[in-house]
Amino acid sequence: MCQGSRFSAFLSKLTHAVFVSIFTKQVIAPRSIFLFLFISDLFLSPLTRVVKTMSFLYFSYIFFSSLVVTGLLPSFLICQRVAGKSVKGFRERLGVVPAQKIRLLTGTPRIWIHAASLGEVRVAAAVVNALREKIPECSIIVSTMTESGRNLACKTFGRRVPVIYAPVDFPGSVRLSLSTVRPDIMVFLETEIWPVWVWQARRMGIRIVLINGRISLSSFRNYVRFRPFFQEVLESFSAFSMITESDAERLRAMGADPRKIEIHGNAKYDLLKKEPDRAVEGKYRRLLEINADDRVLVAGSTRNGEEALILDAYAVLQEEFPGLILVIAPRHIDRVPEIGALLQKRGFRYQLRTDFPGNSRTAGIIIVDTFGELFDIYSIGNIVFCGGSLVPLGGQNPLEPAFWGKAVFYGPYMQNFPDATAVLEAADAGVMVADARSLADRALWFLSRPLELDRIGKRARQAVIGQGGAAEKHAEEIKRTLG
Repeated sequence: MCQGSRFSAFLSKLTHAVFVSIFTKQVIAPRSIFLFLFISDLFLSPLTRVVKTMSFLYFSYIFFSSLVVTGLLPSFLICQRVAGKSVKGFRERLGVVPAQKIRLLTGTPRIWIHAASLGEVRVAAAVVNALREKIPECSIIVSTMTESGRNLACKTFGRRVPVIYAPVDFPGSVRLSLSTVRPDIMVFLETEIWPVWVWQARRMGIRIVLINGRISLSSFRNYVRFRPFFQEVLESFSAFSMITESDAERLRAMGADPRKIEIHGNAKYDLLKKEPDRAVEGKYRRLLEINADDRVLVAGSTRNGEEALILDAYAVLQEEFPGLILVIAPRHIDRVPEIGALLQKRGFRYQLRTDFPGNSRTAGIIIVDTFGELFDIYSIGNIVFCGGSLVPLGGQNPLEPAFWGKAVFYGPYMQNFPDATAVLEAADAGVMVADARSLADRALWFLSRPLELDRIGKRARQAVIGQGGAAEKHAEEIKRTLG
């Protein structure tokens, strides 16, 4: 770089530092200026060296995504300042890992597991347990993308495993976090394929594996449009430990080396083999004032368009069972006001989960407006409907309500969970419904026949018990890759 270019870059960074200082009404200390210049160099300098090590397509992705991040960051900080709010874990997302977290990593090898949100954290828990048995001397750190995922991870692992927010997929933030953690292996769960993170880890000599890997049909259609790009990303992985043969086939079609691919099943099922804690059911019955003889339909992880269909079925069921309680847990809780408006329009009274405790239950419908409780709330249902399946969005895991021994209903769109659906259907323990009418008819049939309702629930529970062992196989793949 010529001296003029260096001076222009320096001047640009200094101007930005002055702007930030003026905006925040702080005096610029010399050390603050040099710290800002150091951080800017840390974030931007990797881009000056990538052309020699990757294709133009890969470089373009990193370059333009970096432009977006650096372009939006000042505006984002201004909005934060004006609104008086801060993003949880903002420093960690920029790659600054707290020193106290690093001090907990006392063993070797050092394993970093990235679990994006709630579902992946549950998988991580099963894999961590298996790793502790196979590599007792290892140290493990877990990262998440979402606040709900982080909260569950902290609750699940306690002080045994440090938990951090994942860095933004941006050269500087990823490089800073990897340099701080210094993992021997980077473990991504399910569909977490982050191009910049993968590239930076490979450059630093860190092994990379994908475990409990799954590629949904909808994701696959997007991936294959950019096959040359993703083929290059996948080249950096040392191993792929997939859930099903279909997942493996899609990964091969994306350009992954077939020699690196193994099929080991779904580690989510390992946590479902334990005996259900019946105290959980009692807790939620008391909390929501639902008696043991009350009939309850739980609609979990519902998506836009499904609530109207569920209400159509509920209206029919109420004619025969006027005391039937409906619990609606939307996949995204920011849709709660929208669902509430729909209920009011249809003439249904409802309460929110956060109304309890503190209020008596006066309505037949409860909307769950909290994170992380759905799995436990399944325990109070007689029938559980898995959302995202009456609309073409791939469904939700039907084995979670099956864990509690419930009659599990789902729509025709379960393509994200073909293995779980097959497990239930092989045991005659899953009920597929095509629309609101069939949902009402099948629910009416089972609610009118308590013995049959109990039998299908027991079959579902037995089907879950028959699964398991995948977490140990995924952990073995990690151990093998470490060498």
